[in-house]
Amino acid sequence: MNGIIIRVFAAGLFIAVAHALRCYKCDVGVGTLCLTSEKTCAAGEQCFSGKAEAAGFLPIMTKGCLKTDECNKTSDTNIGDTNVTVYTILKTCCGTDLCNAAPGAPGLPLLPLLLASFTSLLVASVAV
Repeated sequence: MNGIIIRVFAAGLFIAVAHALRCYKCDVGVGTLCLTSEKTCAAGEQCFSGKAEAAGFLPIMTKGCLKTDECNKTSDTNIGDTNVTVYTILKTCCGTDLCNAAPGAPGLPLLPLLLASFTSLLVASVAV
């Protein structure tokens, strides 16, 4: 009897682990550039995408796993322990694998190109 209970428990654990939700994770992205990785969420979490504007014009985004009761709510991001709000972010959730948008890595080749162009201009202006 104990062997049956252990097998049923092991099967349930395997199914729970096998069906864990996978989400894209990006701590902070600016504009459309959000370098992502994949993350497996814990029980009671869903994938989320968060969008905000810092200083009223700089688009900020974040992605990852979020507790279900914190979904589809706004939250303030403050400077340290002060009450000065840097931005207010809306975190929208979804419940299927990798549903929180495509990875931001395709925008990555643009960043090295911009840095190389800026460096070239800087070196040219110093050389003249």
